[in-house]
Amino acid sequence: MSVTPATGHAYYDPYDVELNANPYPMFRRLREEAPLYRNEQHDFYALSRFEDVRRGLADRETFSSARGAIIELIKANIDIPRGVLIFEDPPIHTVHRNLLVRMFTPKKIRDLEPKIREFCVRSLDRLAGAERFDFVADIGKQMPMRVIGMLLGIPEQDQEAVRDQVDAELRTERGRPMTRYAEQGDFASGEIFADYIEWRAEHPSDDIMTELLNVEFADETGTTRRLTREEILTYVTVVAGAGNETTTRLIGWAGKVLAEHPDQRRQLVQDPSLIPSAIEELLRYEPPAPHVARYVTRDVDYYGLAVPEGSVMMFLIGSANRDDRQFPDGDRFDVRRDARQHLTFGMGTHFCLGSALARMEGRIALEEILKRFPEWQVDDDQARISPTSTVRGWETLPVVIPS
Repeated sequence: MSVTPATGHAYYDPYDVELNANPYPMFRRLREEAPLYRNEQHDFYALSRFEDVRRGLADRETFSSARGAIIELIKANIDIPRGVLIFEDPPIHTVHRNLLVRMFTPKKIRDLEPKIREFCVRSLDRLAGAERFDFVADIGKQMPMRVIGMLLGIPEQDQEAVRDQVDAELRTERGRPMTRYAEQGDFASGEIFADYIEWRAEHPSDDIMTELLNVEFADETGTTRRLTREEILTYVTVVAGAGNETTTRLIGWAGKVLAEHPDQRRQLVQDPSLIPSAIEELLRYEPPAPHVARYVTRDVDYYGLAVPEGSVMMFLIGSANRDDRQFPDGDRFDVRRDARQHLTFGMGTHFCLGSALARMEGRIALEEILKRFPEWQVDDDQARISPTSTVRGWETLPVVIPS
């Protein structure tokens, strides 16, 4: 069945800027009218119900990550560099993931908390007495950049330039697919990190780059060796990109959603112990990555309809996270919602390694913001949402502080 806007049926297009400004009414229609959805224009299938998405993300035998996680990359069928573990399947994914697991231990993340809080306090104290500030420019884009910079070992004076280049390689143009893969056949190279890696080889420190330079491991062939420079470059690029994006979007959505729910914002001011559950609800309610795609490795059926081998399947995380079957009254934001599993950080083999770090950064940011600014209103005329298909969040979110 071809589902198009003209038919009056449920319709989803990840490149439709207007639709993606608020996709949730359409997501609800998809869940009820077309739980297996087919878009012929862009040649993909999509699942929108929580249980279907959860099972699909966990089923690596049927839905492979090895050709990428967005439609354009899967269709381009290019060679992906070794070490892009978000685009790998076991057994090689297991080897590469285990190398990074040891660098994101609970202790290492806990040890970062005072440094993250110190930076957050310093940033917000500069805004004391301000009549307005920007949740993205002043906090959302600054904090994750500093944290990832500390983890990787990037000098502070270079962190902003590094962040901007990595962001640029992850984005699409307004309303358009990421054509670089199909037209040029390339992959984000991360060359901006090459000089830092060489410098760290001569000047070791307590950071991820130094650990990657020195770690010995058994690769998928059973050979014990060290990583090549090319592999390290890929690892660092992956960590830098993933580490910046989620937290930046989370902080931006905190500003927007809590402005729209001032009663719940006041609850957080009165009882800061609710902030961790508020962060979890924000992650559920407005996931930074609203969808993820997989390559279908074998024929599979859903709702009496066949999805053939070789197809692209899109898992609509933003829809699954609001499915009433998992989250009663799923379109309602509630900081006191009973904790239930959401899919913002994925599922199974590819569950996000940095999830604990993102949660901690979001919690610290919200704690410190609410101490200083218990009330704010979004300047809707100046706020600008990202028009790209790969992430969903705010490019800029200026707020006005009541006098």
